[in-house]
Amino acid sequence: MTFQKIDIKDLNMNAFQTIGKDWMLITAGDQSDVNTMTASWGGIGVLWGNDVVTAYIRPQRYTKEFVDKQNCFSLSFFEGHKRELGVLGSVSGRDTDKIKDVDFHITYLEDVPTFEEAQLVFIVETIYKDTIKPECFLDQALDTRWYPDKDYHTVYVAKIKSIYKKQ
Repeated sequence: MTFQKIDIKDLNMNAFQTIGKDWMLITAGDQSDVNTMTASWGGIGVLWGNDVVTAYIRPQRYTKEFVDKQNCFSLSFFEGHKRELGVLGSVSGRDTDKIKDVDFHITYLEDVPTFEEAQLVFIVETIYKDTIKPECFLDQALDTRWYPDKDYHTVYVAKIKSIYKKQ
């Protein structure tokens, strides 16, 4: 099976289900080194005249180093593979070859790493990033609940360059 580029107008996905419940992989790197992480926070929309995604990465995540080093990264969506996504979200690539451990296979679309096992892949380019600021919470209970260790996510706004679907 191969990936076929599709027009964003033909995208038929429920982001609440696909991101929030089924999860996605945020993946970055180059031909020599790749890392990935599972995410269930993110969004899809339009900002500054661009079709964009938002992704959120805590500072201690190893994948953040890869996303920060590259202009582009991928968001990969799967049918099933919940066990594998669970492992990829709970084990650090600093400590083990977690991609090999779950028997996923890296492939490249537009020189950006993703996975042969994915059903849908967004290739995105970071256009803005900032760190969530505690003083900006209007509801301080959110800060207390989600950031007891004060490890605030970096918010990435990334322009959607292309979308690929498994054929």
